[in-house]
Amino acid sequence: MSYKHFSLKERFRIETLLSLHWKQCNIAYDMDRAESSISKEIDRGGGKLNYDAREAHKRAHIIRKEGCRKSKKLINDSDLALLVEDKLRLGWSPEQISGRFNILCHQTIYQWIYTERKDLIKYLRRKKNKYRRKYGTKIREKHREESKIKRIDTRPKEVEDRVVIGHWEGDTIVGGERTTAIITHVERVSGYLIADLLLDKKALKLANATISSFSKISSFKKKSITYDNGTEFSRHDKIEKETGMDIYFAYPYHSWERGCNENTNGLIREYFPKKSLFGILTQNDVDDVVNLINHRPRKRLGYLTPHEVFIEGKSFASG
Repeated sequence: MSYKHFSLKERFRIETLLSLHWKQCNIAYDMDRAESSISKEIDRGGGKLNYDAREAHKRAHIIRKEGCRKSKKLINDSDLALLVEDKLRLGWSPEQISGRFNILCHQTIYQWIYTERKDLIKYLRRKKNKYRRKYGTKIREKHREESKIKRIDTRPKEVEDRVVIGHWEGDTIVGGERTTAIITHVERVSGYLIADLLLDKKALKLANATISSFSKISSFKKKSITYDNGTEFSRHDKIEKETGMDIYFAYPYHSWERGCNENTNGLIREYFPKKSLFGILTQNDVDDVVNLINHRPRKRLGYLTPHEVFIEGKSFASG
């Protein structure tokens, strides 16, 4: 079996389980890793008592970067480096040096020049051109992506009036690991809450969790979702296609445009404060909190609960 490097998420998992005093064999079983791999990772990361996921990941990245340097042969062999330098000063190209002596790839020589010996660039007959993006500049690409999304001000008037059930607001609450999250969806009329625990807040996993949750909701209660601008919502096209709901986005830094969702996230934070580790939670833990919030009377609903309005269909006099 080929070796697989530890991801940052896995290192946070190790840190969390160590803080809970798990044994290495149990951590290895939980993560489907060899116990020897877990042991070595913990030792390199500071030991059982001082393991730091971020520092361990940073250190591993530096080691891998050093090990992958293509120009390592020239760095370690001063005689070879001197030979290459002499020929470059005589006007030889890296290809000619490589072809003549057959001991180095010309790309290795170029790599060495541009990363280790920039003073030799002037001896190259052809200088490296500045890289140009294949599909245009970053600004043009950003504008192109922006044109694909629907903004909040294009929503139907019924969304603003809060008279028709089925329009939702969505956002994420990030865990202390920064790689975990709880994705929340709040129905605007009733305040009914749906929340899913994400141990990996990548866009595709978020989209799949959202599709799964809304598959349990009646079609006439699924009309639209308005999201924040986080990259975790980049698979909004998949959500739109699978749920049949229109997806809209608030403007950047305009959190008040999704006030219903922001207020509800504040309620959830009472149970899961900032910097709380979500990696040790289960979906049942999240469901318990959601159940409490959905069964709490609301003044704006005439003291009915979101569950009574959304699930039981009870009506209320809006103020």
